[in-house]
Amino acid sequence: MKHISLLFLLLVFSACKKDSPQDTSVRFSDFKNGDIIFQTSTSAQSKAIQLATHSKYSHCGIVYKEGNDFFVFEAVQPVKTTPLDEWTARGEHGDYTVMRLKDTSVLTPASLQKMKAAGKAMAGKNYDLYFEWSDSRIYCSELVWKLYKDATGLEVGHLQKLSDFDLSSPAVQQKLKERYGNNIPKDEKVISPAAIYNSELLTTVIEK
Repeated sequence: MKHISLLFLLLVFSACKKDSPQDTSVRFSDFKNGDIIFQTSTSAQSKAIQLATHSKYSHCGIVYKEGNDFFVFEAVQPVKTTPLDEWTARGEHGDYTVMRLKDTSVLTPASLQKMKAAGKAMAGKNYDLYFEWSDSRIYCSELVWKLYKDATGLEVGHLQKLSDFDLSSPAVQQKLKERYGNNIPKDEKVISPAAIYNSELLTTVIEK
């Protein structure tokens, strides 16, 4: 009977250990500072973004490590830092893809520090529902693109105009109507999660 009780306690301990925060850091051990992470958001506008860009990815952010913990700097409401496990759990099915510069030498400690400093200046800003190319409000892929441009000089993803996207679907047209009425700014400069994902400067390092 004592042996059975001891075995039971060991099994319970093992189960608890698997779910411990320490294992979270092990699970994310392949992440590096400056990685760009993508997911399919469950937000109300996610489907419209997917249809307009012909991509499953509708949200992205930058991964940072602080101490033993990983975080994602992202433009939601407002621009903020989110624990990595919380960020990944928020996406559809918990799936995500992580991409990294092919030339990792570009992300020096100095450039990473510059990236974080520029991000700190954007923290707390409102999310940009209108996808305007200004710094007064910021949307997710705009945040990633501008921080990389500022810190490294690289343009990770090709800038487009709103008119370059597929605006034909009813779901997309509905969102455009909600945001702009009859004055859709089709010449507005835009960077999408899909454009960053498809950048020739990046390579996939994790896909879940």
